[in-house]
Amino acid sequence: MRMRHGTADRREQLYREAMALIAAEYASDLQLEGVARRLATSRRQLQRAFAEAGDTSFRDELAKVRMHRARELLAADRVPVREVASSVGYHQPAQFAKSFRRHHGEPPSSYRRSARTTCPAA
Repeated sequence: MRMRHGTADRREQLYREAMALIAAEYASDLQLEGVARRLATSRRQLQRAFAEAGDTSFRDELAKVRMHRARELLAADRVPVREVASSVGYHQPAQFAKSFRRHHGEPPSSYRRSARTTCPAA
């Protein structure tokens, strides 16, 4: 069954608005339900927007944005891993480390060491 053009446009717009919100507020406790409410839509419609317009899920995109920022912080800063975890929205450093390893194939501390040897600080 084909989707109406207006429906596809609305889902694309919802996806873009949600992604902008994630990019701006990734460090806060974002939940699908709360984002949907802020965008004046239902939880299910926002899920559909992510699936159809982004070929992904809300949770996966939030994690991707957080992990990208975590990589930047680990490579550039000398702050402890637990502070990096907190600054990208994780309350538990262990959960952050597990997610980082899943996304990048190595723990945050190993990534930091390899990033420093690849591009040493001036």
